[in-house]
Amino acid sequence: MMYDLLVVGAGPYGLSIASHAAAAGLNLRVFGRPMASWRDNMPRGMFLKSEPWASNLSDPAGRWRLDAYCAEQGLTARHAKPIPVEAFASYGLWFARNAVPEVDERTVSRVTPVPGGFSVVTEDGEELHARTVALAVGVMPFVEVPQALRGLHPALVTHSSHHSDLDRFRGKDVTVIGGGQAALETAALLAEQGTRVRVLARAERLVWNDVPPPWERPWWQSVRSPHSGLGPGWKNWFYSERPNLFRRLPEPTRARIATTALGPAGAWWVRSRVEGVVEVLPGHEVAAASAVPGGVRLDTVSRAGALRALETEHVIAATGFRARCDRLGLLAAELRGSLAALPDGSPVVGRDFESSHPGLFLAGLVTASGFGPAMRFVHGATFTASTLVRGVRRRLRTTPTGGTVPVPGGAVRNAPPSPVRR
Repeated sequence: MMYDLLVVGAGPYGLSIASHAAAAGLNLRVFGRPMASWRDNMPRGMFLKSEPWASNLSDPAGRWRLDAYCAEQGLTARHAKPIPVEAFASYGLWFARNAVPEVDERTVSRVTPVPGGFSVVTEDGEELHARTVALAVGVMPFVEVPQALRGLHPALVTHSSHHSDLDRFRGKDVTVIGGGQAALETAALLAEQGTRVRVLARAERLVWNDVPPPWERPWWQSVRSPHSGLGPGWKNWFYSERPNLFRRLPEPTRARIATTALGPAGAWWVRSRVEGVVEVLPGHEVAAASAVPGGVRLDTVSRAGALRALETEHVIAATGFRARCDRLGLLAAELRGSLAALPDGSPVVGRDFESSHPGLFLAGLVTASGFGPAMRFVHGATFTASTLVRGVRRRLRTTPTGGTVPVPGGAVRNAPPSPVRR
């Protein structure tokens, strides 16, 4: 059997794409453990940084929203009230049960181009074929650890996304590296369980997001600083609500914004749990690290060039993710190596999220340099799902050999191969 679409990944983006594809009548399969990174890679006690109203997975009818789930469960989904990560993960499972065809929880191990589409191999060796593939692999393939820490044993250094439980650090001494939400909330949770913890950040000072303005407010305040899925303000509104226009900006402008917009910052509701509670060492960067008896020695350098050494039992690098083509390890080498890339190493995507290889579509963080900061957040799934599925349907109208392919909801065409639309 040749499927119309195979979705790899069952997080917010993959599930949203699958919901839209199913509604369009596509013959599809969905692979991945639903909401895996939210269930397995975030410690208990964390909260969703995004506003509840900006954290919906997307179905075409807008029926399976987070507020509907919360109402059903007797939970609160209110502006300026953060949602526990556990509740959000449960919401994603509820969405998967109601809005998506059955999800195959096996992992896809290889995607290889073949005439007319792709060969997709699962972890247990089953081979399937699809005309198009949508990769919605989330952030885990793109874990970024500072160069100085690479090579140290995982018993000494881990990434913040590697922890679903911080209990192993009770009574220990831990250094968290980073100045963003993951670093600060991880440090707060560690301190609250009795861990001796410090935060080492490159920035000269920590940045904290303000409490969001009230949902209902005078019109002139809304005009001056509108609400958006990425926070208040016109810039955030543009990034959040107009990713299609963001893609039309000059590449250097997009690259600058992707690097600097919505940089490392802590949520307002974490601030009191860190300030005066957790030791913070701002303006320091790890220059070298080495294993020593009992833990790790970190040699740091300040912006002024001052050197400092400290020893700790464990280092947690809350240093984010870097989406690059060469980290898409499930793609066959010839496919991975053929993808056109931007200067930052991330793949080029067309207006419908199609990569430079016809029929291979990408979603989520890996498209942030093309479509903007919204792709780093759940909020970007709504635009992505509808746009990407529209692109899949366009691609299905032709085959590499120019044959006819029936497209659900559309006409049967006999046309030559179409180029990737930019």
